[in-house]
Amino acid sequence: MDQQPAAKNHPPASNLSVAAAREAILSRLSPVTGWECVSVRGALERVLAADVIAPCNVPAHDNSALDGYALRFDDLAPEGETSLSVVGTAFAGKPFTGIIGVGQAVRIMTGATIPQGADAIVVQEIVRADAGRVIIPAGQKRGQNLRKAGEDLALGGVAIPAGRRCGPAELGLIASLGIAEVTVRRRLRVAFFSSGDEIASIGKPLAPGQIYDSNRYTLHGALTRLGCEIIDMGVVRDEPDALEAAFRSAAECADVILTSGGVSVGEADFIKALVNRLGRVDFWKIDIKPGRPMAFGQIGDTWMFGLPGNPVAVMVTFYQFVQDALLKLGGVDPVPQAALFAVRCASKIGKRPGRREFLRGRMTEVDGLAQVEVCGAQGSGILKSMSDANCFIVLPEDCGDVAVGDPVLVQMFDGLI
Repeated sequence: MDQQPAAKNHPPASNLSVAAAREAILSRLSPVTGWECVSVRGALERVLAADVIAPCNVPAHDNSALDGYALRFDDLAPEGETSLSVVGTAFAGKPFTGIIGVGQAVRIMTGATIPQGADAIVVQEIVRADAGRVIIPAGQKRGQNLRKAGEDLALGGVAIPAGRRCGPAELGLIASLGIAEVTVRRRLRVAFFSSGDEIASIGKPLAPGQIYDSNRYTLHGALTRLGCEIIDMGVVRDEPDALEAAFRSAAECADVILTSGGVSVGEADFIKALVNRLGRVDFWKIDIKPGRPMAFGQIGDTWMFGLPGNPVAVMVTFYQFVQDALLKLGGVDPVPQAALFAVRCASKIGKRPGRREFLRGRMTEVDGLAQVEVCGAQGSGILKSMSDANCFIVLPEDCGDVAVGDPVLVQMFDGLI
């Protein structure tokens, strides 16, 4: 990436609330530039760089919304049943080519073109068919069960706006318009590494006092799901020269740098000081548990997130701050907000007001009502309970102790993680 001198004229903020930290991050970011054309299948999870414009009406012609009988509404008796002569059948892709005359009806299938002269469709379940005739009950309406050309999408209309991240529904919609390629933003380039002399790569024997590096694999999974271009820089020792070389290398090739470990106040925590020297740190403390020491700043044109070292704190800070930042940088507009909703708590929870806490929880249904309970041990290094959980229990800053039966806010993992 192009390197530019970073601003040095404002000290980093600290002890921000979760909301203030999110705002401080998102307000500074703008989408990366660059785009490419990809096939419809290749657009899955990519962000549209331009509106998808409908080159035709969807549906392309007036058609039936169900299986039944096409007829002229004026032929129906004002009261009682009406007997009509069945003169043909209209199939999807094989229309009835004649004109419906007085006293006539055409058997029609879902999606078939409306025969000329018809202005109503009667569902097959309510009629009686006998010897080439169909008996229509009273109570029908003109125009019922007709789908008009362009009803779903009109020619020249915006089918999907720029900034939308394409899921299966978007791929189907694009294909329904006969469009083979779309313009998407380039993938965000994210470099990441773990720091710490105690961190060992998997596949190697542990030396005394060492632990295996799980954070790079957590981040690899999260970044892969976001469709980022991933640059895994491995484990970097707690040595200023090694860390500086890693930061300089990452800043040359990535839009974003993610680190885990090395941002607290320990004697060997060099990352914050290094980033301040190479660029700037905007803040590095948040009123959150777990995850209080999290640095955010910039080196040249490259944004930097220094995540905590504890595995659960890495996941909490990534999903509460980093993921939305990456979506915005990737051009997603608007950035979706993870839903919070209140659920009865089945666990007793101790908490002191002052910071926002994210507990691993498991939401279940009991007697038809949703409830949530704390899932396993809550230490910030215990990934087992994170794996067993299906949601975060979110306790706001002003929340104190929670009793069994109290309502608590829940943020489901499905759609978030």
